[in-house]
Amino acid sequence: MKTESKKEYDLIVIGAGSGGLAAAQRAAEHKQRVAIIEMGQLGGTCVNRGCIPKKIYWYAAEFAYDLKHSNTLGFETNDFKHNWQTLQQASKQYIKKLNDMYRKNLSQKNIEIITGNASFQSSKEISVGGVLLTAKQIIIACGATPVVPDIPGAEFGITSDDFFELKNKPNKTIIVGSGYVAVELAGILNALGSDTKIVARKNSILRKFDQSIQSSVIDYLVESGVEVSLNTDVLSVKENNNQLLVQTNNKDHTSVDALLWAIGRKPLVSDLGLERTQVTKDKNNFILVDQYQTTKDPNICAIGDVVGNHELTPVAIAAGRALSDRLFGGKENERLEYENIPTVIFAHPPVGTVGMNEKEARATHGNKVKIYEANFVSLRHSLIGVSSKAMVKLVCLGKEEIVIGCHIVGQGADELLQGFAVAIKMGAQKKDLDNTIAIHPTLAEELVTLR
Repeated sequence: MKTESKKEYDLIVIGAGSGGLAAAQRAAEHKQRVAIIEMGQLGGTCVNRGCIPKKIYWYAAEFAYDLKHSNTLGFETNDFKHNWQTLQQASKQYIKKLNDMYRKNLSQKNIEIITGNASFQSSKEISVGGVLLTAKQIIIACGATPVVPDIPGAEFGITSDDFFELKNKPNKTIIVGSGYVAVELAGILNALGSDTKIVARKNSILRKFDQSIQSSVIDYLVESGVEVSLNTDVLSVKENNNQLLVQTNNKDHTSVDALLWAIGRKPLVSDLGLERTQVTKDKNNFILVDQYQTTKDPNICAIGDVVGNHELTPVAIAAGRALSDRLFGGKENERLEYENIPTVIFAHPPVGTVGMNEKEARATHGNKVKIYEANFVSLRHSLIGVSSKAMVKLVCLGKEEIVIGCHIVGQGADELLQGFAVAIKMGAQKKDLDNTIAIHPTLAEELVTLR
């Protein structure tokens, strides 16, 4: 291979998303010479087309929801309007601030930013734009990208990557998928005035989550106006006069302004040149690593979405920091433990979950599991006439009733879960929650008053 120059480092990180940035900066704190390679914007999916813009749009959707129901509390807001482009501009301005902040932080820590596509030449060599880079350690943190199905007309649809680039709000939208991306974007579009439908292949949505969460979220979606079509496959998509004609196996021929694919994500590994290393992948092309994030090639590690294990920003960050502490900070056994990782779905209302769901617990522990659950219409929804029920659920184990799972659907679930996740991580028992005085009236109090 012809190269223009050669550069040497202690660590090269491929991908400047949340995990890659965390690993690079922690390594620099350990006085390592670090380079980070990125072909797009700093911050990766989370900052540019994931968590951050999603949460900004979610705030707008929550505000719209409150305005819609505010007459009950004496407000007169019947003629309010929403400007989609103003929301988009606000989101992009905030993202630019984060991009600039990351660039400044990397510069302050003397981390070299290399723009381009990385390609392994060997276990310790990477080429980028004709330059050969070498390092004794390399971390792959290049993330994942949305999957688009192989059906006629699939290219007429968009993905979550494209959603935040929409110049105008679609009046009518179909979202194909059943995971948290589908649920979150459906809630945003619906609250902001788009006629929205979720199309799911199986008999439920959020199937990786507790059954009680699935039921509660479907109830809220349907009552809020989102159509949920289960056991449905999209067969083809056609474009006609700026409309998309979507055909399904249920003989639907729905005409919509936008079709959004939210059917999963695949790792961005196809152009990395992994065949020139010892790195191995699973059947879905996710990189295989051990408990210390090390691949089959001892000089190469991988973190974040590219390994397909809990594809969450805080997980990638924690894994990246732990990895650099192990490689360069003298902490030989440092690693991320993947148990009891809290997760939030920013639906309306939000969902919070940590630990085992009921099905998993019973499959693992049998009759040693005891479930405590309450379903109720919250005070807020009682006032505005919403009949769907909030849900709190504890999964407990053994005579000591150790809390091994906590699941919440309701206003504030996103914020209150963090404290309960700490308690569960510390081994809390049901009696510890029972002995805690409730804060009234809140959703959180239901978790310490379950009987």
